[in-house]
Amino acid sequence: MKKLLLLTSCITLFVACSAKKQVEQAVNTGNYNQAITTALQKLKTNKNKKRKAEYVIMLQDAYYKSVERDLNTIKHFKKDNNPELLKNIFEIYNDLDARQEAIKPVLPLYVNGKNIVFKFNDYSDAIAESKAKLSDYLYEKGIDLLESDDKYTIREAYNTLEYLDNINPNYETTRNLLNEAHARGTHYVLVSINNQTQQVIPRRLEDDLLNFNTYGLNQFWTVYHATPNKNIGYDFAMQLQLKRINISPERIKEREFIRERDVADGWKYKKDRNGNVMKDSLGNDIKIDKIIRVKARVNEIIQSKESQIIADVVYTNLKTKQIIDTFSFDSGFIFENIFARYRGDKRALEQEDRRLIDNRRVPFPTNEQMVYDTGEDLKAKLKNIIVKQRFN
Repeated sequence: MKKLLLLTSCITLFVACSAKKQVEQAVNTGNYNQAITTALQKLKTNKNKKRKAEYVIMLQDAYYKSVERDLNTIKHFKKDNNPELLKNIFEIYNDLDARQEAIKPVLPLYVNGKNIVFKFNDYSDAIAESKAKLSDYLYEKGIDLLESDDKYTIREAYNTLEYLDNINPNYETTRNLLNEAHARGTHYVLVSINNQTQQVIPRRLEDDLLNFNTYGLNQFWTVYHATPNKNIGYDFAMQLQLKRINISPERIKEREFIRERDVADGWKYKKDRNGNVMKDSLGNDIKIDKIIRVKARVNEIIQSKESQIIADVVYTNLKTKQIIDTFSFDSGFIFENIFARYRGDKRALEQEDRRLIDNRRVPFPTNEQMVYDTGEDLKAKLKNIIVKQRFN
């Protein structure tokens, strides 16, 4: 027990020393926010304990140094008079306010009975003023970016206006401009299937492959249409080219094997070497299981049939009429049904044998059904291609 207490004390001391070193190092390297966060975490409980005094001093040191640095940074940014720095100024003011709000809950803090002072400032006016200037700038910048016909520039406009809407909801006509930017910055892709297999594919498979609602896609800047919309200028085409469909013959494979097992079959009296029935301690005749070896002949039948679809996905830039990407892949489906029959003593069968003898022969799926069933794997691989596709 003494050794355990000593070990626990050593570990506690090591962790405490390690945390203090982390805060001290963070202060010395100018990572004041990390130092403040770690110190506050340590002061959440037992803040007035003597061993917590170092955290209080380091917290005060990190706080004043961070405030001084941030205010000097804002001063330099304002002198530059660069509107691109308005966002930085606004965010630094918010950091200044958030930092002191994080410290307030642990106050007051004492070291050797002396109150450790933290001077706080009211940044509300500065935050409001910087937000107003930033909002005006971002709004005008978003409008200027929307003058472009380049989709990536329009997406930049969307990001600019989205930030504006986050810090200043419903500013001017920001929401309308966001909707415009999203519509104009989106790539529209027209999807089609080109069956080159000389075989008829099930209509329901074609409909399923073109139903992009079932793919679970959530691409903000890319929309796929299987049916053309005359009001939309499509940027790209995605064609699923079915190259070949392979369907194997229906196969039946059989194998026969013997199962043997020793089982209890009734009982008999236990006898000694002289043939006399043995007695237990109460004078009763001792009975034991009568063990016999049972056998069964098992005939296992496997029905199988396979299908494969080989395909290409071809992406074309409809503006330049150039192919930009081609992906080749194949999908497959295996139908398999296993059942069994037996002759002999059922008690010799294993658990898996019993399951198989409960199964029955089933009709083989038609070629059309096989092709349709292959479609699930085809959809999964097609979705993987779509998710990875990037348009430039």
